[in-house]
Amino acid sequence: QVQVVESGGGLVQTGGSLRLSCTASIFTFGDYAMGWFRQSAGGKEREGIASITGRSGRTLYSDSVRGRFTISKDIAKKTVYMQMNSLKPEDTAMYYCAAGYGHQWCADVATVTYWGQGTQVTVSS
Repeated sequence: QVQVVESGGGLVQTGGSLRLSCTASIFTFGDYAMGWFRQSAGGKEREGIASITGRSGRTLYSDSVRGRFTISKDIAKKTVYMQMNSLKPEDTAMYYCAAGYGHQWCADVATVTYWGQGTQVTVSS
């Protein structure tokens, strides 16, 4: 059974940084595009904010995080990371790691094969 497990969330002040990690127990991890999504309280839909391709490691970012967040991965460790800098209160959300098979990107909920359980990020003003 595949498990996708995030860690690294927490409470940080405006302007601070956090690094999220996600380990996926997928046998062919390198064949999956990986992505980070977030969902804020209040029922807004889950938003894809960063994705990295399976083998080439190309990256894609939403306008809301480009220039502040960096996605990376270590295929040998089956782990994807997201370095989040210059955090703002509007970044407060539950952050989910996802793996998508058969797509170049994992940046939309329709491309997700496996979801993690989420890790909370709270940015205080």
